[in-house]
Amino acid sequence: MATVVAGVGTSHGPQLKTPSIRWAERGEADRRSSTLEFRGGRYTFDQLRAARDDFSHECAPDVQHNRWAACQRAMDRLGRHVTDADVDVLVIVSSDHKEVYDDELLPAFAVYWGDAVDHVPFTPEQIAAMQPGLGEAALGDVPSSTVTRPCHADLARHLIERSVEEGFDVAASRTLPAGRYGNHGVPHGYGFVYQRIMGEESRVPMVPVFVNTFYEPNPPTARRCLDYGRALGRAIASFPGDLRVGVVASGGLSHFVIDEDLDRAFVRGLETGDEAYLASLPASEMRSGSSELRNWIVVAGIAAETGLTVSSVDYQPCYRTEAGTGNAMGFVTWSPATGKSGR
Repeated sequence: MATVVAGVGTSHGPQLKTPSIRWAERGEADRRSSTLEFRGGRYTFDQLRAARDDFSHECAPDVQHNRWAACQRAMDRLGRHVTDADVDVLVIVSSDHKEVYDDELLPAFAVYWGDAVDHVPFTPEQIAAMQPGLGEAALGDVPSSTVTRPCHADLARHLIERSVEEGFDVAASRTLPAGRYGNHGVPHGYGFVYQRIMGEESRVPMVPVFVNTFYEPNPPTARRCLDYGRALGRAIASFPGDLRVGVVASGGLSHFVIDEDLDRAFVRGLETGDEAYLASLPASEMRSGSSELRNWIVVAGIAAETGLTVSSVDYQPCYRTEAGTGNAMGFVTWSPATGKSGR
């Protein structure tokens, strides 16, 4: 039978892929924004600055550099955790940013069950068209030339079928849509895991699980995400093959406006296995980039169902403007509660 032997959660924000000396470039987009979401409200940059404390001290070059360096060490640690677990397959839970699915059909949950998926680099024209601070960072999500990444179609189909039996109307993709970039490729939340956590040369197959975290009108509730995660955990455990499975939450934490109170409460909920708290997070707290907390809740459900507990945590609030915009970076590992994961 399949066994979940390791889990990781990682942010994948652009500041992880851009040296701290360049973070201010992304801050320029924040200064022009009129849609900065924070605790249920929507602000212009000036309104947000007036409503919050002054975070100028968090934007000092030495502070930003130290946080960037700590993030790099944390991602290295996540890579070692997965490698040491000797996984046969990764179930990666992330969101899509309408890189693949768009308004023609926007599933709350979807699973790709093809045999392989292309991991495609951006063209120079696509990089040039990106917002300030995103072009260079986007290069950290993709290889220099197309890589065909293996997937585990049998496990993916099993996850779809068992989830449907439990009442989840999961969309099933045998072929990914062409998407925003016209390449049918896997989006950045999944590509980042290979480029930075697993290593570009990794041949560990994956099962991409998509959660609509960002887009109205059908992002799933926190309770639905937790229940879906538990259903996935049961489905993995019932797979008849002898597989060592790793699970990954990709995205988050709070951004584009950092909310340390939310992040720290959320991480405590993960550490203590407080499912009542995780399931009760209101939609108003999971908007904009912070919506990717849903991916972590799904993986927390898998972990709870399969006997994993949080074994390490690193948290770095990476501010890029005095109004408190930026990306709060979280890095978590889950390990078997017994401490045993041998074949």
